[in-house]
Amino acid sequence: MVRIVDSQLRKRAVLASTINRYIKDANPVSSEDIAREFNLSSATIRNIFAELEEEGYLTHPYTSGGRMPTHKGYRYYVDFLVSEMGLLADEKESIVKECRKAINKLEDLLERTSDVTSAITHYTSIVSILEWQDRFFYRGVSFILDQPEFRDTTRIKLIIKMIEEKRKLLNVINRELKDGKIGVYIGDELECSEMENCALIVSSYRMKDKPAGRIAVLGPARMEYKHTIPVVEYVSEVLSEILMEQDFI
Repeated sequence: MVRIVDSQLRKRAVLASTINRYIKDANPVSSEDIAREFNLSSATIRNIFAELEEEGYLTHPYTSGGRMPTHKGYRYYVDFLVSEMGLLADEKESIVKECRKAINKLEDLLERTSDVTSAITHYTSIVSILEWQDRFFYRGVSFILDQPEFRDTTRIKLIIKMIEEKRKLLNVINRELKDGKIGVYIGDELECSEMENCALIVSSYRMKDKPAGRIAVLGPARMEYKHTIPVVEYVSEVLSEILMEQDFI
């Protein structure tokens, strides 16, 4: 049970908890659940919910009194509330082991990198290389089918078509990253109607100390950001190290 006195800190904590719960099970979050966590009355939580909804961070479906995050809510969560949990030692070991398996061709390395990224995040992964302007490697498209947001077959077909046609997705992935850091794009920020309910996490990797390409993970806006962000960062570091050490034919 958590007790927070400051009203703004309490509001932030309620928003963070609501988003964490929604990310976990995709069900609208009730005031009763949050009230128990913070040792507050349900009426108090409903008032906080109403404020957060008025400010555009939460919304509620017509069929439920519970709340769910908006894209604005996810953006605030990523920028100010999410606490990256980092990677487990065995996850790091698995990434290094899989990426460093005996590989003689760059294509094989990039395919393997996409494989391991998708396997660990359970989302669709994409690896592009700048010199191949119309090519990238992707894995885990089937994970899209597992997300409740994409039960609409029309929406799924649009996303899969966009991945297969490549150009539109490459335009998003290859955007300039601020200060060379990781990019997190949510909903409308993707500027792509096919991905209006998606999130994309992008990082760059280097070859011989020069920008070489991008590693990206595509999933629902209800993405496990605190795990996926460090995965993408670490994979890009490992890939850059391998490309620094080896020459590929």
